[in-house]
Order: sequence, then structure tokens, then C-alpha cells
Amino acid sequence: MTGSPAPSDAFQAPGIHLSGETLMGLRHLARRGVSPSSRTLAGLPGGIVTKKRGRGSEPDDVRLWSEGDDMRFIDRNATARTGELHVRTHHDERDRAVVLLADFRPSMLFGTRRALRSVAAAEALALLGWRVVGDGGRVGLIVAGAGEPVVIRPGGGERAMIAVTGAMAQAHAVALGTSAKDDPPLGAMLTLARSLLPSGGHLVMATALDAPGADFDSLLTILAERLSIRLLLVSDAFERIRMPGYYPFATPDGQRGTIQATRRENQFRAADDRLADMHRRGIEGLRIDVESGPEAYAPLMERLDAML
Repeated sequence: MTGSPAPSDAFQAPGIHLSGETLMGLRHLARRGVSPSSRTLAGLPGGIVTKKRGRGSEPDDVRLWSEGDDMRFIDRNATARTGELHVRTHHDERDRAVVLLADFRPSMLFGTRRALRSVAAAEALALLGWRVVGDGGRVGLIVAGAGEPVVIRPGGGERAMIAVTGAMAQAHAVALGTSAKDDPPLGAMLTLARSLLPSGGHLVMATALDAPGADFDSLLTILAERLSIRLLLVSDAFERIRMPGYYPFATPDGQRGTIQATRRENQFRAADDRLADMHRRGIEGLRIDVESGPEAYAPLMERLDAML
């Protein structure tokens, strides 16, 4: 479905409107079932898991001092500026850097059950982002839409996820308000991701892979030699099981009509075939069913997190 520049009450309907507050609230669902002790373990090569020692060497964040903090790490500048004790936190320079690529192009603004595909993509990415920063990693964002992409460089902690969730919500509102109907190619987003991530970094794409562009496959193959790439293939129930018949539709700009749909042979295998094709190219992925919702996405993001 596509929208017009004029705001519409339909944009605020559940499953169409993307709320930054809702994405922030997913942090509790993302951390469910994760042992607190596992967050302090280092993902080092080899068969022995050990705890990290020390505070790391890379500056991460400045926050208010709390009971138990080491006084050696007090940030003098922030303390002098605010009049309250602040400490500077650090992370290990070998931490995970993950860029989330959210596809909000016009073809993603479609859905027949529960939510738009774009909303489901944002929910899954937010769940994964909360897991990554909860384990000390850094998260960045690229939003692909009909206009200029939204870009946030990888950062750590809650501050990074506030920026990521807020940017996704704002970009989604802009996408709903655009009159564009054609999808720009995704190739440029891959080039952006390469500029944001160090060698060995992680790119996670949430998209239905509609109209990715003529050069997408070749660029993806080249990028996979430098980065770890994972795919969240967003799938609407109507795509997988399409019963023949006439279906009414409506768009936010007031257009209404009816479209005839016919059953396609083996249509339910299309999404899985795309995942299998990616697997043959060394890119692992998972299918995200729009109608399932965040409760079902959480264990899937736990599996994907283990791949990063």
C-alpha cells in the first residue's frame, strides 16, 4: 500500500503506525530467557569460554555514577559541567559491530494480517538490536526508503538503541507519507553498509527482497567476502497461501478497488527457495512471518544472535 503527503488517521492504526515507544519496550522481550551471567562471557575462538578481564580500551558512554562504580573512571568534564558525578564506560575494541538494514521501500508498506511488512521488519530488527547492545555490542542502522536513506553509525548501550528505534519510527512515518510507488534498488544500501562496518562486521537485512535491483546479487557476493551478512526475509501470509478470488484493497490516499488473485503453483515455497539460494551463497537467514508478531520473533532473534 502507498500513501500521500497528507497525514491520515489510518497511519495511527495498529500494525500500520510504527511507534518508537513500542520498539523501546521490546528490550524486555529481547532479554527474556537470557542468563545474566552469559552477558559477561567473551565470545572467543576455541572450546573454552572465559570472562573478559579489565574494562576495555575503547570509550563507550558517559553516565551518572552509581554505588559500586570505580572512582578511577570518573569523567571530570561531565562531572564539572553538570555538578553530579559521572563515570565513563569502555568496551573491548574487539566487540561486535552490527548494522541493521530496514527496508521501508513502497513494496514493504503492504500487509494483510496484523501489520505491514515494514512494521514486522522493524520489530524483528529492534529485538535483535536490544540483544546485541545487551551483550556489549554496537548497533547501527540503515533505512532504505523511496528517498534518501537514514544512516546511524554503530554505537553501544541504550543510547544507541534510543537513536535506532527513534530513527526507524520517524523514517517509517515519512515512508507512509510518500507518494512514490516504485522501489529504488537496494545496491546503494550495501555500499553504505560497507562504509559503516569494519572488516568482519555484521550486516542484518530485514526485507522481502522485492525489486532489489540488477546489481544487488553481485554487490552482495562481493560484500559477503568482507562482512558477515544475515537475512530476515519478511513474508506476508497472502504471499505464501493465496486463495484465488477477488480481494478489496484500500490505500491511505483514499484509493479503493478490487483485485483478482489467482493461485500460483508452489507459491508457498517462494520464500524458502530464496532463503535456500542465499544459503548456497554463504548468507544465512530466517523467515519472519508478519502475522506472528514480536512474541514469535524473539526466539528467532535469539537464534540469529548466536550466528553473529
